[in-house]
Amino acid sequence: MMDNDYERVRAAALNQILAEWHQWQIGYSHGKGYRGTAAGMEQYRPSCQYDDENGALDAKLHAATMKTVDFQISEMVDPFRTAIYLNARNISVRHRVFRSPRLPQDELACLQIIAEARGQLMVRLDKAGVL
Repeated sequence: MMDNDYERVRAAALNQILAEWHQWQIGYSHGKGYRGTAAGMEQYRPSCQYDDENGALDAKLHAATMKTVDFQISEMVDPFRTAIYLNARNISVRHRVFRSPRLPQDELACLQIIAEARGQLMVRLDKAGVL
């Protein structure tokens, strides 16, 4: 009984991480248009030594965690990386609506690949100290 609860908590934690990672990843826009910062100010970082109350240090920690998750996912091989992208997107919208042409169209085969990809990612995130 204890192992089942432990696995359920780990699965919920992974779901939360994947949803946050998907939203964090969307923040990057690859395309044409104006830049979000002025050319001369890109490297400027304001001091955050007195900005604890506004969450500046928490934001830096969250960004570092998301970069670690992003790296671990990018190091996975296909079709598992694609399965994680798909799973994160579906978790983020809280419905299973997105599909990928890179994964099998058979529902059971697709779910097996997603489950294996999630298992691989859990191991990677454990080793990286995120999960």
